[in-house]
Amino acid sequence: MAQILAPSAQWQMRMTKSSTDASPLTSKMWSSVVLKQNKRLAVKSSAKFRVFALQSDNGTVNRMEQLLNLDVTPYTDKIIAEYIWIGGTGIDMRSKSRTISKPVKDASELPKWNYDGSSTGQAPGEDSEVILYPQAIFKDPFRGGNNILVICDAYTPAGEPIPTNKRHKAAQIFSDPKVASQVPWFGIEQEYTLLQPNVNWPLGWPVGGYPGPQGPYYCGAGAEKSFGRDISDAHYKACLYAGINISGTNGEVMPGQWEFQVGPSVGIEGGDHIWCARYLLERITEQAGVVLSLDPKPIEGDWNGAGCHTNYSTLSMREEGGFEVIKKAILNLSLRHKEHISAYGEGNERRLTGKHETASIDQFSWGVANRGCSIRVGRDTEKEGKGYLEDRRPASNMDPYVVTALLAETTILWEPTLEAEALAAQKISLKV
Repeated sequence: MAQILAPSAQWQMRMTKSSTDASPLTSKMWSSVVLKQNKRLAVKSSAKFRVFALQSDNGTVNRMEQLLNLDVTPYTDKIIAEYIWIGGTGIDMRSKSRTISKPVKDASELPKWNYDGSSTGQAPGEDSEVILYPQAIFKDPFRGGNNILVICDAYTPAGEPIPTNKRHKAAQIFSDPKVASQVPWFGIEQEYTLLQPNVNWPLGWPVGGYPGPQGPYYCGAGAEKSFGRDISDAHYKACLYAGINISGTNGEVMPGQWEFQVGPSVGIEGGDHIWCARYLLERITEQAGVVLSLDPKPIEGDWNGAGCHTNYSTLSMREEGGFEVIKKAILNLSLRHKEHISAYGEGNERRLTGKHETASIDQFSWGVANRGCSIRVGRDTEKEGKGYLEDRRPASNMDPYVVTALLAETTILWEPTLEAEALAAQKISLKV
């Protein structure tokens, strides 16, 4: 496993030895990342957590670690549920914990809860209560045992979804009989950038300076090419433990940038799994002392941006003759290009420039095996006459509920006029 490097003189990244204990997010599963700021800061290795404390009392550190790693399962039926929701920016994640009397298997068994929406930018101070509705549960890789993570969406006390609750509309679209019968599959490729703390500069880069040009970093190995592998691997295993349908990871083109893929997921699960995976990544980078960025263009200039390419297919696309269905879907997507772009992430215009494996934000295009198009179709799909399409427009900070629901709506529920369809087909050279 490659060591994570931070080039600044005052911050150094190192790995601790692996423990032989087997428990959630143990160092047997991944080598922990530790920041060493100065001689006064000491780190003591444990099975799951690395506790930071002054060197004055190692006994205090040990006792803290013992409590953090304490398995309470033999002593109580009670569990800890971490309720997770999306904050007022539409991209930040919030969470808080509560005790549940016994283990649960489904979100429907959990009580609703509330939070102070005035502190998250989601409600006024004079009427600040926002209600959390549990929607999906995952195993908690941080606490282990029967403890769970709970993906929630948010409502007013009257039961109306608040503006940042994008899951509600997505659930309505995916429950439509026409959509449900098409069993929409999504494979989402989440790119992200790891930043050094305090300086907001990519991990592995000289502070205020630049590494060598892009080329050796994509899927690279070696201390001079790979920065952040421990975090990527820790996240991979945490997702598997949690029950997230993660399908792979890789280092990306820009150094300090990584990607994980989730799917295939059906319908609303695509959004639930991506949001939970993002939460796990936030928690892991928090423990590592590294900043997570979902900015679509974290570094200006001749560097790749960060996207969230979304692979999509319906039952009709996956069956014989599916390529014709895919081409019809591409027609519909071309006609709603502006609507999709407006919903595909803030700051995406800095990424979709027509360079660095992107299409121009102002022009819709499609092609087979062409990574410079809005929509890419794979060679295998063309050869077999069925398969899926890849929407390469979504930014890394997109809301997966919005993107997946919009793809389903545009390609299954929405019907253009015959005239508009004919003009679009001629414009993008498609025969349907």
